[in-house]
Amino acid sequence: MLVMKFGGTSVGKPERMKKIANLVTSTPGKKIVVLSALSGTTNALVSIGDNLTAGRAAKAEEEIVALEKHYHAFIKDLYESEAFHAIGQEIVSRYFILIRLLAAGQFDVKSYRELLAQGELISTELFYQHLQERKISSRLLPALHFMSIDENEEPELEKISQRLKPLVTSLTNIDIIITQGYICRNHRNEIDNLKRGGSDYTASLVGAAIRADEIQIWTDIDGMHNNDPRIVKKTVPISELTFDEASELAYFGAKILHPSTIVPAQKYNVPVRLKNTMDEKAPGTIITSKGTEGTFKAVAVKDGITAIKIKSSRMLMAYGFLRRVFEVFENYKTPIDMITTSEIAVGLTIDNDANLSSIENELKKFGSIEVDKDQAIICIVGNKIVDQKGVLEKVFASLKEIPVSMVSSGGSANNVSVLIDKQYKEKALNALNEGLFGLK
Repeated sequence: MLVMKFGGTSVGKPERMKKIANLVTSTPGKKIVVLSALSGTTNALVSIGDNLTAGRAAKAEEEIVALEKHYHAFIKDLYESEAFHAIGQEIVSRYFILIRLLAAGQFDVKSYRELLAQGELISTELFYQHLQERKISSRLLPALHFMSIDENEEPELEKISQRLKPLVTSLTNIDIIITQGYICRNHRNEIDNLKRGGSDYTASLVGAAIRADEIQIWTDIDGMHNNDPRIVKKTVPISELTFDEASELAYFGAKILHPSTIVPAQKYNVPVRLKNTMDEKAPGTIITSKGTEGTFKAVAVKDGITAIKIKSSRMLMAYGFLRRVFEVFENYKTPIDMITTSEIAVGLTIDNDANLSSIENELKKFGSIEVDKDQAIICIVGNKIVDQKGVLEKVFASLKEIPVSMVSSGGSANNVSVLIDKQYKEKALNALNEGLFGLK
């Protein structure tokens, strides 16, 4: 069985949704189709939610009207017959009645999460009815029936599997099962979500839960590239990656893949294939447990980084110092990306500065603090890259014109990371593209 996930841009226009239907029906065997909301919908719902939270009800209603108008235009081009056009209008009207009911009530965190779920619920129902109009046998299986997270917002993979397997097994004569990405229920049985980009995560969780033959992530780019194509002009797709390599690239900024996607698939060794909806014949990228030859595979960048240096003479010969430092970040639920140490200082980076002021106050108890915002981590990935000769020499030769303030090598066998000021990001990516891959 396949799991096929299609993102917002892949379902963002009626003609693209029709193309997805063609792709799905022409792919042999049984498959579960995971859909995101139509492109732009989640951003619009976030804006509506923010305005409602801030008490700007009139502004929120303006945005609701605009979004509803967009959906009515969408269904006009999606369905061929008057009968299904009427069905589409009913679907849109029903969901927007719910959106307005949420907006009219006491708008709280629970309401906000329910509001954000509407995009995926609408897109899957519209797609299901499109298949019905074409007389393609399928079933709509709500993700809220099986997808759940615990009190720590972590997916409950075993429970998901226990719920999902019987549902899929019962649909013996159905080859196309449609479900929503992103949305789930939390430990209080309330509607919740897997955070932004969570449709990829849904696909991986579903694939792992049913032990799929393959998980396919369909986007608008032909696989993972060796560098960021939005910044670097000449990039090339990568044909094969290991789970570990793909995880590093996703975490450090490769936008084609949600950072958490690989974890469930890797646990049960389910291959993940990245494909291009706009060019289905392109080979894309296959991600498996099998390593491939070659020193450098790809470069990714993660910006919005804050660097923190704690300098203290008390570090010298002081056991337990790092534990106490890390406890500060743990108490404020702030993950650390990179870390370096010396005799009297420790430097580290975070990508979430929501609690930065409180963290700084806590860290001042240990010594002097330096904080640098607007930094970027560049991650250079390859199969067992740290075990190969001359890797750091090539990296630093490529970055000889760029100040590097932190280096991490050895924490992962597949990753060398450097910290630079964000202003040098574009220059650094292009320099590495030429120095490591010979592309300019």
